[in-house]
Amino acid sequence: MISVGSASKQTNDGPGAKGTGAAKSDEPLVTNRSAKAKGGKQADRRERIAQLRAEEQRREKRMKVIAFSVAGVLIAGTVGVGSYVVIDANKKHDKQVAAAKAPIQGVQTWTGLTRNHVQGTVNYPQTPPVGGDHNPVWLTCMGNIYDKPVQNENAVHSLEHGAVWVTYNDKATADDIKTLSDKVKVTPYSMMSPYPTEKGTITLSAWGTQLVLDSAKDPRVNEFFTKYVQGPQTQEPGASCSDGAM
Repeated sequence: MISVGSASKQTNDGPGAKGTGAAKSDEPLVTNRSAKAKGGKQADRRERIAQLRAEEQRREKRMKVIAFSVAGVLIAGTVGVGSYVVIDANKKHDKQVAAAKAPIQGVQTWTGLTRNHVQGTVNYPQTPPVGGDHNPVWLTCMGNIYDKPVQNENAVHSLEHGAVWVTYNDKATADDIKTLSDKVKVTPYSMMSPYPTEKGTITLSAWGTQLVLDSAKDPRVNEFFTKYVQGPQTQEPGASCSDGAM
Protein backbone atom coordinates (compact mmCIF):
# COMPACT_ATOMS: atom_id res chain seq x y z
CA MET A 1 0.00 0.00 0.00
CA ILE A 2 2.71 2.39 0.87
CA SER A 3 4.63 1.79 -2.39
CA VAL A 4 1.55 2.30 -4.54
CA GLY A 5 0.85 5.63 -2.91
CA SER A 6 4.38 6.65 -3.54
CA ALA A 7 4.03 5.79 -7.22
CA SER A 8 0.82 7.73 -7.49
CA LYS A 9 2.45 10.79 -6.00
CA GLN A 10 5.37 10.52 -8.36
CA THR A 11 3.00 10.25 -11.34
CA ASN A 12 1.21 13.51 -10.33
CA ASP A 13 4.51 15.31 -10.09
CA GLY A 14 5.66 14.16 -13.55
CA PRO A 15 5.77 16.11 -16.79
CA GLY A 16 2.27 15.07 -17.87
CA ALA A 17 0.54 15.90 -14.60
CA LYS A 18 -2.29 18.48 -14.51
CA GLY A 19 -1.47 19.76 -11.07
CA THR A 20 -0.18 23.23 -10.31
CA GLY A 21 3.43 22.61 -9.32
CA ALA A 22 6.04 25.22 -8.65
CA ALA A 23 7.62 24.93 -12.13
CA LYS A 24 4.36 25.75 -14.00
CA SER A 25 3.30 28.58 -11.70
CA ASP A 26 6.47 30.61 -12.59
CA GLU A 27 5.82 30.76 -16.42
CA PRO A 28 2.80 33.15 -16.41
CA LEU A 29 4.74 35.60 -14.21
CA VAL A 30 7.50 35.92 -16.79
CA THR A 31 4.96 36.51 -19.60
CA ASN A 32 3.15 39.27 -17.64
CA ARG A 33 6.36 41.19 -17.04
CA SER A 34 7.23 41.12 -20.76
CA ALA A 35 3.76 42.35 -21.72
CA LYS A 36 3.94 45.12 -19.19
CA ALA A 37 7.39 46.18 -20.48
CA LYS A 38 6.17 46.11 -24.09
CA GLY A 39 3.05 48.03 -23.22
CA GLY A 40 5.11 50.66 -21.44
CA LYS A 41 7.32 51.20 -24.49
CA GLN A 42 4.26 51.61 -26.70
CA ALA A 43 2.78 54.12 -24.28
CA ASP A 44 6.05 56.09 -24.26
CA ARG A 45 6.13 56.07 -28.07
CA ARG A 46 2.53 57.29 -28.32
CA GLU A 47 3.25 60.04 -25.82
CA ARG A 48 6.37 61.09 -27.76
CA ILE A 49 4.42 61.13 -31.03
CA ALA A 50 1.71 63.23 -29.39
CA GLN A 51 4.36 65.67 -28.14
CA LEU A 52 5.92 65.93 -31.61
CA ARG A 53 2.52 66.54 -33.19
CA ALA A 54 1.71 69.18 -30.61
CA GLU A 55 5.03 70.90 -31.24
CA GLU A 56 4.45 70.79 -35.01
CA GLN A 57 0.99 72.33 -34.56
CA ARG A 58 2.47 75.09 -32.40
CA ARG A 59 5.15 75.74 -35.05
CA GLU A 60 2.56 75.88 -37.84
CA LYS A 61 0.48 78.28 -35.77
CA ARG A 62 3.50 80.54 -35.23
CA MET A 63 4.29 80.49 -38.97
CA LYS A 64 0.69 81.41 -39.80
CA VAL A 65 0.79 84.31 -37.37
CA ILE A 66 4.08 85.53 -38.90
CA ALA A 67 2.72 85.13 -42.42
CA PHE A 68 -0.46 87.06 -41.62
CA SER A 69 1.59 89.76 -39.90
CA VAL A 70 3.91 90.14 -42.89
CA ALA A 71 0.95 90.15 -45.28
CA GLY A 72 -0.74 92.79 -43.17
CA VAL A 73 2.37 94.97 -43.26
CA LEU A 74 2.71 94.54 -47.04
CA ILE A 75 -0.96 95.31 -47.62
CA ALA A 76 -0.79 98.33 -45.35
CA GLY A 77 2.32 99.52 -47.18
CA THR A 78 0.70 99.00 -50.56
CA VAL A 79 -2.42 100.83 -49.49
CA GLY A 80 -0.29 103.61 -48.06
CA VAL A 81 1.75 103.98 -51.25
CA GLY A 82 -1.39 103.78 -53.38
CA SER A 83 -3.08 106.41 -51.26
CA TYR A 84 -0.04 108.68 -51.52
CA VAL A 85 0.05 108.29 -55.32
CA VAL A 86 -3.66 109.07 -55.60
CA ILE A 87 -3.42 112.05 -53.27
CA ASP A 88 -0.34 113.37 -55.08
CA ALA A 89 -2.04 112.95 -58.47
CA ASN A 90 -5.13 114.76 -57.16
CA LYS A 91 -3.00 117.61 -55.86
CA LYS A 92 -1.25 117.95 -59.22
CA HIS A 93 -4.56 117.87 -61.03
CA ASP A 94 -6.06 120.48 -58.71
CA LYS A 95 -2.98 122.65 -59.21
CA GLN A 96 -3.31 122.39 -62.99
CA VAL A 97 -7.00 123.20 -62.85
CA ALA A 98 -6.30 126.23 -60.68
CA ALA A 99 -3.50 127.35 -63.03
CA ALA A 100 -5.79 126.96 -66.04
CA LYS A 101 -8.42 129.17 -64.41
CA ALA A 102 -6.02 131.84 -63.19
CA PRO A 103 -5.59 134.92 -65.39
CA ILE A 104 -2.16 135.51 -66.95
CA GLN A 105 -0.81 139.03 -66.81
CA GLY A 106 -0.31 140.61 -70.24
CA VAL A 107 -2.52 138.24 -72.23
CA GLN A 108 -4.60 139.89 -74.97
CA THR A 109 -7.80 138.32 -76.32
CA TRP A 110 -10.03 138.81 -79.39
CA THR A 111 -13.55 137.57 -79.98
CA GLY A 112 -15.84 137.17 -82.98
CA LEU A 113 -13.14 135.73 -85.24
CA THR A 114 -14.37 134.12 -88.46
CA ARG A 115 -13.59 130.47 -89.23
CA ASN A 116 -14.08 130.03 -92.95
CA HIS A 117 -11.86 127.76 -95.02
CA VAL A 118 -10.33 129.77 -97.85
CA GLN A 119 -7.61 129.50 -100.42
CA GLY A 120 -4.85 132.07 -100.88
CA THR A 121 -3.52 134.74 -98.58
CA VAL A 122 -5.53 136.26 -95.70
CA ASN A 123 -4.86 139.77 -94.37
CA TYR A 124 -4.79 139.31 -90.59
CA PRO A 125 -4.97 142.26 -88.14
CA GLN A 126 -2.53 140.65 -85.67
CA THR A 127 1.12 139.76 -86.20
CA PRO A 128 1.32 136.81 -85.78
CA PRO A 129 -2.39 136.12 -86.36
CA VAL A 130 -4.56 134.53 -83.66
CA GLY A 131 -7.60 133.47 -85.68
CA GLY A 132 -9.91 134.20 -88.58
CA ASP A 133 -10.39 132.59 -91.97
CA HIS A 134 -7.72 130.03 -92.78
CA ASN A 135 -6.49 127.35 -95.15
CA PRO A 136 -8.38 124.02 -95.16
CA VAL A 137 -5.14 122.22 -94.21
CA TRP A 138 -3.72 122.78 -90.74
CA LEU A 139 -0.02 122.98 -89.91
CA THR A 140 1.28 119.81 -88.24
CA CYS A 141 1.46 120.74 -84.57
CA MET A 142 2.52 117.71 -82.54
CA GLY A 143 5.51 119.40 -80.92
CA ASN A 144 6.95 120.40 -84.30
CA ILE A 145 9.89 122.80 -84.56
CA TYR A 146 10.12 124.72 -87.85
CA ASP A 147 13.39 126.50 -88.60
CA LYS A 148 11.80 128.72 -91.28
CA PRO A 149 8.65 130.90 -91.29
CA VAL A 150 5.42 128.98 -91.98
CA GLN A 151 2.22 129.97 -93.75
CA ASN A 152 -0.10 132.01 -91.51
CA GLU A 153 -3.21 130.41 -92.96
CA ASN A 154 -2.10 126.88 -92.07
CA ALA A 155 -0.93 127.92 -88.58
CA VAL A 156 -4.27 129.62 -87.82
CA HIS A 157 -6.07 126.38 -88.68
CA SER A 158 -3.89 124.66 -86.05
CA LEU A 159 -4.90 127.29 -83.49
CA GLU A 160 -8.51 126.38 -84.24
CA HIS A 161 -7.66 122.81 -83.18
CA GLY A 162 -6.33 123.99 -79.82
CA ALA A 163 -2.62 124.36 -80.56
CA VAL A 164 -0.24 126.92 -79.06
CA TRP A 165 2.04 128.60 -81.61
CA VAL A 166 5.43 129.86 -80.38
CA THR A 167 7.17 132.44 -82.55
CA TYR A 168 10.31 134.56 -82.15
CA ASN A 169 12.31 137.22 -83.98
CA ASP A 170 16.06 137.89 -84.24
CA LYS A 171 16.14 139.42 -80.75
CA ALA A 172 15.69 135.98 -79.20
CA THR A 173 18.92 134.45 -77.90
CA ALA A 174 20.19 130.95 -78.58
CA ASP A 175 19.24 130.03 -75.00
CA ASP A 176 15.73 131.38 -75.56
CA ILE A 177 15.32 129.29 -78.70
CA LYS A 178 16.63 126.13 -77.01
CA THR A 179 14.43 126.57 -73.95
CA LEU A 180 11.34 127.10 -76.08
CA SER A 181 12.24 124.23 -78.42
CA ASP A 182 12.63 121.83 -75.49
CA LYS A 183 9.21 122.87 -74.22
CA VAL A 184 7.48 122.48 -77.57
CA LYS A 185 9.08 119.14 -78.43
CA VAL A 186 7.43 117.43 -75.45
CA THR A 187 4.07 119.14 -75.88
CA PRO A 188 1.56 117.75 -78.39
CA TYR A 189 -0.70 120.47 -79.82
CA SER A 190 2.12 122.98 -80.00
CA MET A 191 4.50 124.23 -82.71
CA MET A 192 7.31 126.74 -83.07
CA SER A 193 8.70 128.83 -85.93
CA PRO A 194 10.63 132.07 -86.51
CA TYR A 195 8.56 135.17 -87.28
CA PRO A 196 10.96 137.99 -88.28
CA THR A 197 8.32 140.74 -88.53
CA GLU A 198 6.74 140.36 -85.08
CA LYS A 199 7.32 143.20 -82.62
CA GLY A 200 7.93 141.17 -79.50
CA THR A 201 11.02 139.02 -78.96
CA ILE A 202 8.82 135.98 -78.22
CA THR A 203 5.12 135.63 -78.93
CA LEU A 204 2.81 132.87 -77.68
CA SER A 205 -0.44 132.56 -79.63
CA ALA A 206 -3.61 130.51 -79.22
CA TRP A 207 -7.00 130.99 -80.90
CA GLY A 208 -8.09 134.54 -80.04
CA THR A 209 -5.29 134.81 -77.46
CA GLN A 210 -1.74 136.18 -77.43
CA LEU A 211 1.10 136.96 -75.02
CA VAL A 212 4.30 138.86 -75.89
CA LEU A 213 7.45 138.17 -73.83
CA ASP A 214 11.07 139.30 -73.70
CA SER A 215 12.60 136.04 -72.45
CA ALA A 216 11.92 132.30 -72.52
CA LYS A 217 12.72 132.23 -68.79
CA ASP A 218 9.54 134.16 -68.05
CA PRO A 219 7.32 131.89 -65.86
CA ARG A 220 4.33 132.92 -67.94
CA VAL A 221 5.56 130.60 -70.70
CA ASN A 222 4.58 127.57 -68.62
CA GLU A 223 1.40 129.28 -67.47
CA PHE A 224 0.36 129.95 -71.05
CA PHE A 225 0.98 126.33 -72.09
CA THR A 226 -0.94 125.01 -69.09
CA LYS A 227 -3.90 127.24 -69.77
CA TYR A 228 -4.15 127.22 -73.57
CA VAL A 229 -2.84 123.91 -74.98
CA GLN A 230 -6.20 122.34 -75.83
CA GLY A 231 -7.63 125.02 -73.55
CA PRO A 232 -11.08 126.59 -73.29
CA GLN A 233 -10.44 128.75 -76.36
CA THR A 234 -10.24 125.64 -78.61
CA GLN A 235 -12.79 125.85 -81.42
CA GLU A 236 -12.61 122.19 -82.42
CA PRO A 237 -11.70 120.12 -79.33
CA GLY A 238 -10.15 116.77 -80.19
CA ALA A 239 -9.42 117.71 -83.82
CA SER A 240 -6.16 116.29 -85.16
CA CYS A 241 -2.83 118.10 -85.11
CA SER A 242 -1.08 115.35 -87.10
CA ASP A 243 -0.62 114.80 -90.81
CA GLY A 244 -1.08 118.43 -91.79
CA ALA A 245 1.04 120.79 -93.83
CA MET A 246 4.75 120.86 -93.07
